[in-house]
Amino acid sequence: MEKSLQPGLKGTAEAEVVAPLTAISMKSGDVEVYATPAMIALMEEAAVACVRDHLPEGQTSVGTYIEVHHRAATPPGMKVKAEAILEAVDGRKLTFKVTAHDELDLIGEGRHERVIVPRDKFMEKVKTKGQKDR
Repeated sequence: MEKSLQPGLKGTAEAEVVAPLTAISMKSGDVEVYATPAMIALMEEAAVACVRDHLPEGQTSVGTYIEVHHRAATPPGMKVKAEAILEAVDGRKLTFKVTAHDELDLIGEGRHERVIVPRDKFMEKVKTKGQKDR
């Protein structure tokens, strides 16, 4: 792994809560608030940003695990910011602490894991997945 890929790296991602990111639109609930799936995606975006410039050429990271508590509701119109802090590097496995805040509160927190993979090899495997005899 790259020497610059060390615990303590931070990444962020931001979004405004708009209609397509609400629980009603994402079909994850029936109230007009920031959807849990949208928050999780923002947390993953922050983790990707955290390590993007530290991965070897031709490598990417893919999400493999996330455990999140959605602690507070956020109405449309508010801004949300997610932060990912790289806590551990174990070979190809990366572990992050993830949090999300709206303009007033901590709205979510948890743990996320990603694995470093060769981008081309990974995509080739995905392309041929449905072509194999079962």
